[in-house]
Amino acid sequence: MTRAARRTRILMAVAFSCVAVAAVVTAQTQSPPALTGTVTSHAEGAMEGVLVGARKTGSTIATWVVTNAQGEYRFLRERLEPGTYTIRIRAVGYKTAPASVDVTPHGARLDLPLEKVTRATELGMQLSNTEWLASVPGTPGQKLALSGCVNCHTLQRVLFSRFNAEEMAQVVQRMRRHTNNSSLLHPWMRPADDFPHGPPTAAQIDFGKYLSTINLSGRDTFEFPLKTLPRPTGKATEVMYTVYELPRPDASPHDTVFDSQGNLWYSDFNSQFIGKLDLKTGKVVDYVVPQSRGLQTAQGGLQIDVDRDGKLYFGNMFQMALVRFDPKTETFEAHKLPMPESAYGDGHLTMIDPAFQHLDGKLWVNVAYDTGTAGGTWQVDLASNKWTQVKYPPGSPSARAYDVVANSKNDMYGIGLTVDKIWVTNGKTLETVWYDLPTKGPGCRRGHVDAKDRLWCGVFQGNRVAMFDPQTKKITEWKVPTEWTRPYDAEFDDRGSLWTAGMDGDLAVRLNVETGEFTEYLLPHRTNVRSVRVQKSGGVSSLWLGDQHGNTITRIEPLAP
Repeated sequence: MTRAARRTRILMAVAFSCVAVAAVVTAQTQSPPALTGTVTSHAEGAMEGVLVGARKTGSTIATWVVTNAQGEYRFLRERLEPGTYTIRIRAVGYKTAPASVDVTPHGARLDLPLEKVTRATELGMQLSNTEWLASVPGTPGQKLALSGCVNCHTLQRVLFSRFNAEEMAQVVQRMRRHTNNSSLLHPWMRPADDFPHGPPTAAQIDFGKYLSTINLSGRDTFEFPLKTLPRPTGKATEVMYTVYELPRPDASPHDTVFDSQGNLWYSDFNSQFIGKLDLKTGKVVDYVVPQSRGLQTAQGGLQIDVDRDGKLYFGNMFQMALVRFDPKTETFEAHKLPMPESAYGDGHLTMIDPAFQHLDGKLWVNVAYDTGTAGGTWQVDLASNKWTQVKYPPGSPSARAYDVVANSKNDMYGIGLTVDKIWVTNGKTLETVWYDLPTKGPGCRRGHVDAKDRLWCGVFQGNRVAMFDPQTKKITEWKVPTEWTRPYDAEFDDRGSLWTAGMDGDLAVRLNVETGEFTEYLLPHRTNVRSVRVQKSGGVSSLWLGDQHGNTITRIEPLAP
């Protein structure tokens, strides 16, 4: 059974836990809505592309829809049961008074008048990271450096600061010490020995000077125009969203995966948890992952995946452990590299792919690193605890992976942020072959295989998505429409559509591979997306995203092919 076929079986079970497939949704739109209304403003009249959200009092689940060309929104009866709902909107450049509505068995109506924001600082609080990067002055290199700040927080944190050049250089120096899985609530630090005490470097001073020219130091408003993306139109308004709030305020869902019972599991990037979300009720059960290293070591993990037997695997980052969890017994096993911790350096175990270990008992693991000897790609046999580090002949191209993905033969596809190649490592011989991306420069960040063993991935810094076809040995690329989308991950739905998203634009992006048509779905709130998970069952595929900077998981359901 291929990885895609296995996941299709799992996602078919998920479909029964979710509310409707597209065919059902089409029928539902003909029935009277539970809640409807029109969104207007003095500036525009009826407003297309405004997101409207409804959340029932006491619930952890919110439903969102988008206004059509006539400014109308409608919530299906099957999505809003009777009760009192708090209403929210998302429309950059506009605001509305707090609103609530009582939805009865006969439905309800609520018209929403919006008012334009007038101050630049008020507008600035609404901007996505993409809009900030499009707005601020600076060289491409300066903007690229600024974009690195979104690993841990939004750009509002930088732009609304009042630090002068000297102070900002010290902030830049301190930020370098934080791990890449830090957050405002969990500001993990790298070992002090890796960062000797001393004044900021020349590069840190220069970057601090640049930041002090675009923040609010010495001024009370922004001295450059704030650029906003257009609101959704047409097909991009034909969509519904379901937002699940996780109970821990500090929850930071990085990756998601479905099990065969229709539950969604997530990895927590900042804390020692994995979580299970019941899609019917919204109930969440968190499981504490035992620590493998000292208390001062950064906690949290990156990839979570499931094998054919339903066991979960978790890349436990700076704990440097591959963790396996059995949902039946609710027990954990931690497997560590067979070498002393002194060899770890700053290594962090990020990616795991157990999809085809039933073929030969082996799975693939990646350890990201700058120092130490533990870094690189490993083939692991957990039964014998044998870890084999993949080696490359002298003179080989770089094989510094960000993601490792197994195909149906349990060979490994490697992709890397700074490697403009895709490489394939044979699972039996560990020999590697490299293939050049058509556009030189940045490489892929995360990816998934489809039923034909094709690898689909997000070319993060290149603002593209790519597909490697193992039959033709060719790589095809598509450039996404909005600059600074920075696709982080990509997954094909086996029906003609590719999905992607990134850390900056608050956009879920769908590509019709045959026609080249892109549809960009604006998300209900700021969403720092690291991984995408496509639900392939039903008439139209849907997308699931965790917000790594917030405690929510969102489902995006298109209503049109």
